[in-house]
Amino acid sequence: MYTATTQIRVRYGETDQMGYLYYGFYALYYEVGRAEAIRELGFTYRKLEEMGIMMPVVELKAQYFRPALYDDLVTVKTILKEMPEDSSISFHSELYNEQGVFLNKGVTTLVFYDPKEKKKVHMPEPLRVRLEPFFRKNKNE
Repeated sequence: MYTATTQIRVRYGETDQMGYLYYGFYALYYEVGRAEAIRELGFTYRKLEEMGIMMPVVELKAQYFRPALYDDLVTVKTILKEMPEDSSISFHSELYNEQGVFLNKGVTTLVFYDPKEKKKVHMPEPLRVRLEPFFRKNKNE
């Protein structure tokens, strides 16, 4: 399992009239978490695109438990629970406020896509090599 965390401050323009983070912005927070998780592996979306790989979102699920509020410092925990075996990759996101209260969870599924060939492809080998150590089975298992 691979886990990364990043923090985002809820800005005024992202809130509704109640001062709650508008529901549509949670997907953007998931995206920030994904981008930073990939960056921590030594990659960026830009680098993947330079390799000829795009990563469009094909599915998004979200559950809202408590609101994030204006000026909250939200921790976005991004988790890869399994090593991708085909062309898709699912990022699990969990959001917490500064007090550690669980606010929201989501799953975003993307595919590795070659825009020139117009088809799905497997995860690029350099990214797989970076992820493999997080998914190796313990020799005693």
